[in-house]
Amino acid sequence: MPQQHPTRFAYLGPEGTFTEAALRSLGASSEGERRPAASVPAALAALRAGEVDAAFVPMENSVEGSVSPTLDGLAAGDPVVITGEVFLAVDFVLAVRPGVGLDGVGSVASHPHALAQTRGWVAEHLPAADVLAAASTADAARLVAEGAFDAAVCPALAAERYGLDAVATGLADHPGAVTRFVQVELPGRLPAPTGADKTTVHCVVTDRTGALLDLLTEFAVRGISLTRLESRPTRERLGVYSFSLDVEGHVADARMGDALAALHRRCEEVRFLGSYPRDDGQAPKPVLDADGDPAFGAAADWLADLRRGH
Repeated sequence: MPQQHPTRFAYLGPEGTFTEAALRSLGASSEGERRPAASVPAALAALRAGEVDAAFVPMENSVEGSVSPTLDGLAAGDPVVITGEVFLAVDFVLAVRPGVGLDGVGSVASHPHALAQTRGWVAEHLPAADVLAAASTADAARLVAEGAFDAAVCPALAAERYGLDAVATGLADHPGAVTRFVQVELPGRLPAPTGADKTTVHCVVTDRTGALLDLLTEFAVRGISLTRLESRPTRERLGVYSFSLDVEGHVADARMGDALAALHRRCEEVRFLGSYPRDDGQAPKPVLDADGDPAFGAAADWLADLRRGH
């Protein structure tokens, strides 16, 4: 069973990533060990091996969408659950070795998501530069410090960490972008309901007409709103997909439990990936009285009376 407050964290490294910045925003994380991992799969592997209490990884970005290694890493392998989330506003700088100016930049490196979010700026200000992918924004900064590239698109934290100068700031083509990070632990004690919660599930549906509609209907008829829905290839054959969903509410809610039980009947596989507080604190949309816990309790009592012959 996971600790109530994890003290050993693996996160997408190296030092200086946005993931580290998001992790540092959690007060509890400053009290323990923070271990950078080379990739999202490596962070999740450290968790599954018991080397850390929690993995902290990026889940999605408001501009570029979901982080595929995280979605796939949660859906495969030994079970894990999300126990929390953090939203972090992301801003990029162009980091170079001291003494290098814009006119000396012939190559730029960063994580593919960061490059996509700054594509316009780079094309305008460095049209002749080679643009290359790195494992993370901080790894790009490290490689610049080692002389492998001329510049990195990275957080200011990474530039500072690797002794680089920020020759340009505000590189994002869409200012105000936000990345969502999740804390992942081994199954066990779940966070208690707060009234502003989110539940994540991964479903493999039968390959038949209307399968996705049936899945969505189980939530709709119980007044549960979706906040994210994505298809992922099952890798079995082309055209067969699984689905990753975030929905409003907690597994402790009667309507959520009823919906998950229905999915278990209808889907080939349902992987429960956690119920946890929403970082934005937004309460679920209002539901009909018939979808509230008291109504579910009354209906269960009525059915029990019928079965007893009353």
